[in-house]
Amino acid sequence: MNNLQIGPIKDFSLGIYDGPHATPKEAEDGPIFLGIKNVTPQGSLDFSAIRHVSEEEFPKWTKRVVPQANDIVFSYEATLHRYALIPEGFRGCLGRRMALIRPDPHKVHSRFLHYYFLTSAWRSIVEANIISGATVDRIPLSRFPDFEIQLPPLSVQQKIASILSTYDDLIENNRRRIQLLEESARLLFREWFVHMRFPGHERVRIVDGVPEGWQTKTAFEVMDIFSGGTPSTRIPNYWNGSIPFYTPKDATGYAYAYATEKYMTEEGLRNCNSRLYSKDTVFITARGTVGKINLAQTEMAMNQSCYALLAHPPLNQHYLYFALAQGVEQFRSRAVGAVFDAIIRDTFKLIPFVVPETKLIRLFTDHVRLILKQIDALSKSNQRLQQARDLFLPRLMNGEIPV
Repeated sequence: MNNLQIGPIKDFSLGIYDGPHATPKEAEDGPIFLGIKNVTPQGSLDFSAIRHVSEEEFPKWTKRVVPQANDIVFSYEATLHRYALIPEGFRGCLGRRMALIRPDPHKVHSRFLHYYFLTSAWRSIVEANIISGATVDRIPLSRFPDFEIQLPPLSVQQKIASILSTYDDLIENNRRRIQLLEESARLLFREWFVHMRFPGHERVRIVDGVPEGWQTKTAFEVMDIFSGGTPSTRIPNYWNGSIPFYTPKDATGYAYAYATEKYMTEEGLRNCNSRLYSKDTVFITARGTVGKINLAQTEMAMNQSCYALLAHPPLNQHYLYFALAQGVEQFRSRAVGAVFDAIIRDTFKLIPFVVPETKLIRLFTDHVRLILKQIDALSKSNQRLQQARDLFLPRLMNGEIPV
């Protein structure tokens, strides 16, 4: 590409700032405390699980910088290569291990720069400067402003950003549809099995607090619980294969998990404490981001920071997914102190679980199966859109495709 502007990133920005090096006391409402878990590997923001800071505490946590629209936030420690654009109307502060760059609008288009950060060329620059610590890797923020970037003229940046954002708009539209579909299924579950307004409820007696024929149990009693493991990261033959390897970093804010950050080989699976779990296995994150629940959209292995859950009959995986999501939400709201800082096997003995009559489980499953089928199709469509965007990205950046 001709007429490239080449120079350190600081020459194209109005500032680079990091967030606080501590975590504020969480509030029930207020500005958002933007953490690594809110930035997806694909380059978008995920607000399905957020933390808040109080209005009183907000000035304290924004002394360094107040994030504003078109800033690019990024993770610089532990979980790397996460970048997202701050949207209009966002109000919050940076979390730990998060930083932001404020692009100079006279020199660089914010959305273009965001896409630039997603390229393999940028990733290689970052990888060459990573500092490996005893426990986590980090990007040295002191050197970050001097990382070199190559940019086409501003008018070309705008055209490229416009082309690529078409894919992101379609992805976002599908994501919103997925959220609405999932919320409709969760509302149906609550209506039938929490508020007890299921079909025919008027004719059913209540015995010991539940409809006659229902059973009160715990999550531990209604499913098999399996642990995972990680094969040695020092053996290259175990990695970069075709088997998705699910970890808490891969947890999504909706039903299905499809793409993962890491992939294993068959040899890696043979040398791993995880089995290969089938589609619709329920995964729950046990450490890190605790209590996130997904259905496997394809066969997957899993690391030791998660559990794989398989329902006992007459329950099935789809009922288990929605019931467990409700049970964990109830348990989390009542938990105090460090009770829910991590999940162990005994934690499932504390999570309430009601088993309705078999015919009602089947009726609910018939309803949600159609919803999950739509969610499945939309999330697969998003995967294809993401792949198409990522194929276009380097070709547009290097001028292989004219704009």
